[in-house]
Amino acid sequence: MAIRGAETSNIAALSSMMGGLILVIAIIFVLAYIVKKLNLVQSNQGVIKTVAMTPLGQKEKIVLIELEGQQYLLGVTAQQVNLIEKLDTAVNVETTSFASRLKQAKQQASQQEKEQAKE
Repeated sequence: MAIRGAETSNIAALSSMMGGLILVIAIIFVLAYIVKKLNLVQSNQGVIKTVAMTPLGQKEKIVLIELEGQQYLLGVTAQQVNLIEKLDTAVNVETTSFASRLKQAKQQASQQEKEQAKE
């Protein structure tokens, strides 16, 4: 009788672990779908590069793209894409990584702590 109870608890623990694993995998797939759908990760590996993007509404945005060294300002809606202007001079957009922003925030925090310690 004791052996049967141990087997039941092992099966329950295994099924609980598998259920948790399936839940975590499902969450990963849902988050990947959301990131892809909202275009949160921009790929700049192709011929057309997205330089900057500013949302104007839920489905409207202004996009600055670069194609063969020439930059174009586009108005994008759910129904159409309009060329606003072909830029004569290239716009340089400063891109910073999360790591550099975190380092800068840490430096600012340490400077504030030093100033507070002096007072």
